[in-house]
Amino acid sequence: MALFRRGTAGKPGEWYYCLKHARVEEGPECRAADRMGPYASREEAAHAMETARERNVEWENDSRWTDKGSSGS
Repeated sequence: MALFRRGTAGKPGEWYYCLKHARVEEGPECRAADRMGPYASREEAAHAMETARERNVEWENDSRWTDKGSSGS
C-alpha cells in the first residue's frame, strides 16, 4: 500500500479550470497541480485565466510587493 496517493482532490459540485486540457471541469477530474480552483460556478471557472491575468497586473502594480512607491532605504 502506498503511503501517499497521487489522486485528484476535489468534490463534485466544485468547478475547476484545467491548465493541461484548457477546459472547465467539475469535481476531481485532473491532478490538482494541473488545475485552478475550486470556483463556485462553471462561469467563474471559465474565466479563471482572465481572473489570474487581472490579479497578476494588480499585484505587479501593488506598492506593497514592488519597489515602486516605497520610500527606499
